[in-house]
Formats: sequence, structure tokens, C-alpha cells
Amino acid sequence: MVKRNLGSSTLEVSVVGLGGNNFGGRIDFEATSRVVHKAIEIGINLIDTADSYGPDVSEQLIREALYPYDGILIATKGGLRRPGPGQWKPDGRPEYLRQQGIKSREKLGLKQIGLWQLHRIDPRVPRDEQFSAVKSLQDEGIIRHAGLSNVSVEEIEAASEVFKVATVQNRYNLVDRGSEDVLDYCERHSIGFIPWFPLAAGSLAKSGSILDSVAKAHNATPSQIALAWVLKRSAVMLPIPGTSKVAH
Repeated sequence: MVKRNLGSSTLEVSVVGLGGNNFGGRIDFEATSRVVHKAIEIGINLIDTADSYGPDVSEQLIREALYPYDGILIATKGGLRRPGPGQWKPDGRPEYLRQQGIKSREKLGLKQIGLWQLHRIDPRVPRDEQFSAVKSLQDEGIIRHAGLSNVSVEEIEAASEVFKVATVQNRYNLVDRGSEDVLDYCERHSIGFIPWFPLAAGSLAKSGSILDSVAKAHNATPSQIALAWVLKRSAVMLPIPGTSKVAH
């Protein structure tokens, strides 16, 4: 699979990664293991997850399936709690972010997390305190590269005053382009852009979608066209479609 640098870093990752959100509610290790091993088999070496997927389940399953991660970058996120099904609550207290960074490192079995991203800026906590906590995780060697998720251009600029932003992870796909300004900013500053929801939770992968005619003309599937579109859109694009099925 074609590889791209992770932003301005020297880390090379596959242009398409695998999102681990679908592993969060799974306790079937064998099924998850088959999915991640199939991903590695076809050349994917970027696996994206978060401490809140499960919570705590996705990171554990990834470790059980892939440790010691030979040549694979496990990117994870922190700063978002899951108090209940379908509930997401930002928690940007510095002590919590540090705690979760250390916890993710231990759960994944790593000496250092290659890429850790602030999952959501907590509006209840001064953002500079959250950015300083991320910088501290770097300074202590707990994480190597740091990124942001669900942010605006102004927030990226503010964070960049405190630490080097390696990646930004925002919702983006063929029919949801609300982060065009963020993507353009990332291009100009060599920041990796990781679009979550690249297949719109599967709606762009189904037959009968707006991509049917294009897919047929290219002897491809709608999902392949949707991913090809985002990859063509920008050289810093690193989509992370998720699935729990090997066939996908």
C-alpha cells in the first residue's frame, strides 16, 4: 500500500488506516484479531483508537491481536469519557489527561505512544492548561507525537503555540465537508489530516448511494470511490475507515 509521512514527521504510514471504534463494544477477541490481521496483511500500518472506545476495550483488543506492533503505528486519543452508552463527556483536566496518557501506554504495552491526540477540547477547562498537559506528556516521553481532534483552525493555531501539532482528526467525507478550512490549513502547515467518518458510517459504502454510477464506471465499489475521493483531495489525508468484518 502507498505510504505518506505523518504530517511533517519522518514516520511513514499507509494512506488508509483502520479505525478501532468498532472494537469498543466487542468482546470477541478472535473476530477482532481476524480484522486487524487482515488489515496488516493488505498493507495497513496505522491503527487508530481511543481510551474511550469501550471504554478501555479497543486498546486492549488491539494489544492482544498485534503486540509487539512490528512496523505498526498505534494512534490513540484521550480526553473524552464514556459515562454510559451513547454518552460522550469531555474531560480536559490536566491530571486526567496525564493519567489517561499513562494508562493508554500501559494498556497498549508501549514504552512510548507514537501518536496521542486530544480527543476533544473541554470547554470547562482553560485550553492552555489542556495543551500544556499534552506538552508535558511529550516532555516526559510518554508520547512521541501529539495531535488534536474535533477542532477549528483557531484552536490549532492556539495549540501550536504550546506543542507541535502532528495531526488533526475531524469529521470529513465526500458529502460532509464542514472542515474544508481546517483541511486547507493542515495542507499549508504539513499537518496530517485524519478524517473520521470517511464513509459516513457506511452510508457511502452501500449500493444505491450517489456513488453507484461512478463505481460501476470504474469497476469499483462505492466505498472504494469514497476513499479514493478523500485521498485525491489532499496529500495530507489519512482516512481511517472502521469495520468489524473481514469482508469489508
